[in-house]
Amino acid sequence: MSKISRFFKGGGSAASKGRGGPSPQEALARLRETEEMLSKKQEYLETRIERELAVARQHGTKNKRAALQALKRKKRYEKQLSQIDGTLSTIEFQREALENSHTNTEVLKNMGYAAQAMKKVHENMDLNKIDDLMQDITEQQDVAQEISDAISNRATFGDEFDEDELMAELEELEQEELNKGMRDVRLPSVPSTSLPSRPGKLPACPFTLLIIKSCSSTRRRAEDEDEMKKLAAWAS
Repeated sequence: MSKISRFFKGGGSAASKGRGGPSPQEALARLRETEEMLSKKQEYLETRIERELAVARQHGTKNKRAALQALKRKKRYEKQLSQIDGTLSTIEFQREALENSHTNTEVLKNMGYAAQAMKKVHENMDLNKIDDLMQDITEQQDVAQEISDAISNRATFGDEFDEDELMAELEELEQEELNKGMRDVRLPSVPSTSLPSRPGKLPACPFTLLIIKSCSSTRRRAEDEDEMKKLAAWAS
């Protein structure tokens, strides 16, 4: 009972009085002490109830007065036990509420610290500088992408020449070679033998054979040129 008296009459430590009231930790400690004390009181009352019940059974019909006194004491103990059960329920509810309040207070306090820290960090930040920085980063990314695309493209060295001009130059070179070949051809001399008196199969003239051969070579070159033009068109 002295602990209960100190709890209700003591009013806490001197430091708590100086601050205007106990801290949540101190109040929780006091409530746990009270719960422990009442739990011990419960154990004591349960023991006394069992003892008085045994006394009542012992006397029974032999000594009704002693048996009734034991039963009366048992009833008083049971009433006290019931009161302690109610008190413990109230204290447990109060302790849980105080613990929740203390937890919420600590959470809010830490959230306030975090908000102050964020505010301090953002004090050194300029939104205009951040926008400029992000714009610079975007431009550099675009430049890097252009460089990557330029490096990965297929090389086109030598493709700047016109294919038609090259074919025309090639035809000129072939025509020059053909003309040079015609200049190097020597015509045979006129035969000194007389013509046959009667018509018949004329002997083959070497000059005629040369012209036919030259015409055949010219036709073959023309066909080759057509094939080259088709091949160039297909390649382009």
